[in-house]
Amino acid sequence: MSDASNSSVVWRGTAVSLSLLVVFLAAWQWGPGLLGIPPFIIPPLSTVANEAVRMWHVSGLAYHTGITAAEVIAGFILGSLLGAFIGYLIGMSPTAEFALSPYILALQIAPKVAFAPLFILWMGFTVYPKILVAILIVFFPVMVNVLTAIRTVDPDLINLARAFKATRAQIFWKIEFPASLPPLFAGLRIGSTLAVVGVVVGELVGGNMGLGYLLAFGEGQANTAMVFVAIVMLTLVGGAAYLLVILIEQRVLHYLPKRAMSGF
Repeated sequence: MSDASNSSVVWRGTAVSLSLLVVFLAAWQWGPGLLGIPPFIIPPLSTVANEAVRMWHVSGLAYHTGITAAEVIAGFILGSLLGAFIGYLIGMSPTAEFALSPYILALQIAPKVAFAPLFILWMGFTVYPKILVAILIVFFPVMVNVLTAIRTVDPDLINLARAFKATRAQIFWKIEFPASLPPLFAGLRIGSTLAVVGVVVGELVGGNMGLGYLLAFGEGQANTAMVFVAIVMLTLVGGAAYLLVILIEQRVLHYLPKRAMSGF
């Protein structure tokens, strides 16, 4: 596809996306009133915007958003590093895979929400339980993607490298690692959104700061607009994390076709 065609597709897609956003915001503002839905069920957009301004000045919305964003970044980075390391380890070592697979599977099967109260009992109402829950949630998709990529590397390439006396480290860095990068970034995209889920779970179970805390506080006060503000801010945090992964992916995997570098 030519550059002119790519540019046309981008402009058309952007126009359609913005049009849908305008329609959605208009429906949010006037739809509940037209349908007779009470404001305490679905508040209009203007009410949510006014509540966001109030929270910014009174409830420390910026502070709580920063706390949640920092927890998401820490949980995402640590979970991704751990998942990639274990994925490469068990992908290259059948012995390690046989030894670790039952425990990794058991960890994945166990509900992550169940770990949040335990982490809070151990570490108190700090940021660490939230980060640990995020690490657990991010770990598995990254690990599985890396493991699958290592398993599907063309064995003829590895045999050819061995025929030229390549060391195990050279095989990894020259063949296996580059081949695993596209699946790795696919796992990172998933992990960037799941990290938000993990942090919010921790903040909801037991927290006195962060957007999850504001979410629970708004629920306790029956302040629907406050809940909507917290949800919107959580969406923005997750979207920013996802966009950051895409930008890094585009720099690292610049050799891939443009179609493969789309936003999904």
